[in-house]
Amino acid sequence: MKLHRRYVEKPWGCTQLPPMFDQPAGKRIGEVWFTNGADLPLLAKYIFTSERLSIQVHPNDEQAHARGLAQGKSECWYILDAEPAATLGLGLKRSVAREDLRKAALDGSIEQLIDWKPVRAGDFVFVPSGTVHAIGAGISLLEFQQNADVTYRLYDYGRPRELHLDDGVAVSSPEPFPNELMQHLSGNEERTLVEGPHFTLLLTKTDALADRVRWVLPLDGEVRSGGSSAGAGDCLLLKAGEALECSGARMLIGATARRS
Repeated sequence: MKLHRRYVEKPWGCTQLPPMFDQPAGKRIGEVWFTNGADLPLLAKYIFTSERLSIQVHPNDEQAHARGLAQGKSECWYILDAEPAATLGLGLKRSVAREDLRKAALDGSIEQLIDWKPVRAGDFVFVPSGTVHAIGAGISLLEFQQNADVTYRLYDYGRPRELHLDDGVAVSSPEPFPNELMQHLSGNEERTLVEGPHFTLLLTKTDALADRVRWVLPLDGEVRSGGSSAGAGDCLLLKAGEALECSGARMLIGATARRS
């Protein structure tokens, strides 16, 4: 099944997307979600930034349940394109107490506290729940995540949007980001990018994870399953056992984690 594109306006979005997208005219689109209208456990989407996103954090499953939510949110990003000076905010430059994190969010010094890392096309980052983070300007990426629309904004550069300091500080891990969660992918390599506990994600040229429901996101070339075909900018959702014809296309394949 080829999933429907849902275009999401954002104040930091872009008025011009790559040509494979049928962008609504006059809209500042920040995200393109892939959906079939059902409540799926995982979500794949594109993100396009012309400005920095808010400095934010997501809860883990236990913290989400305590707040009456179905699940928390861990996510990962595959960088498709980045302007020369583009950065990602990942964790803090040093560990701080939660009260100091709150003060920094209130007085704006959190901008200097967060660790802004240079980023380029081909970088991959896994962002566990609890990570204080922000996506910088001039970046196009593919995100794969737990399907939970829960974001606690700590700081938004003076934009007139709601902040969530109590919840955000409470669920944060106010510490440096583990370097091993960021890697660079080059050429035609194939690799397991994430392996549980919430989802698996592969960079591959061959069918994989066929024993599970899976999301297929071509990076180049074309893939087919049944009567559906997809290229860059599309996403297929396949049932367990459905065959995938790849023809050498590079793609991300994601699936729910294997249960023991």
